[in-house]
Amino acid sequence: MKIKDKVLIVEDEQSISNFISMILTANGYDTITVRGGEEALTMISSHCPDLIVLDLGLPDMDGMEVLKSVRKWSNLPVVVVSARSYEHDKVEALDCGADDFITKPFGTSELLARIRAAIRHTRTTLSDPRIALSGKFTAGDLTIDYDKHQVLMNGENARLTVNEYKIVALLGKYAGKVLTYDFIIRELWGPKAKADNQILRVNMANIRRKIEKDPSHPEYLFTEVGVGYRMREGD
Repeated sequence: MKIKDKVLIVEDEQSISNFISMILTANGYDTITVRGGEEALTMISSHCPDLIVLDLGLPDMDGMEVLKSVRKWSNLPVVVVSARSYEHDKVEALDCGADDFITKPFGTSELLARIRAAIRHTRTTLSDPRIALSGKFTAGDLTIDYDKHQVLMNGENARLTVNEYKIVALLGKYAGKVLTYDFIIRELWGPKAKADNQILRVNMANIRRKIEKDPSHPEYLFTEVGVGYRMREGD
């Protein structure tokens, strides 16, 4: 199963929202569309998008407030798409944490290029330089392909679910470091998610069955009892 990048489109004009969604879907992205800021914040927590396309002129709250709220807990890439063309609006959005700013009207190619760049930039700034350069993390027989959203064992797709892949991908970015249960839950499911370690344990058990030769004696994913999980360091 190929896991696609998921884009949350926050836009109150239905025609523009439909247009962006159509373009992204045709180019291999999954999309979710919402019209307001409050709904956007809820969807970010519940659906864990890979990128947000954010309009500033929303009916219930200013897009800048959505951006500030997201930046309190996440480095999720945000591309602002707005009719506001004044320099101070662009500067404010970028200062608040937007990865890019596109002024309406915009071209299809420009939108796609800026989305690709924002996702690539996030990978580059958060990850091991080797991941940024190649798009892959390798440790022994395990390879995480961040571009294709796949985990491979001996070159074969391990067929992880979306949540399983996200957990392994996150641990790969911080290979060698212990990530606490709370950190993993917050990064993957947002600040409003319940700190339910059992969900992680179930996912981790399934992951180990798929990638470890002997799940009871793991080679790749280690449990730090009472603290969290750690991926072995890369080659």
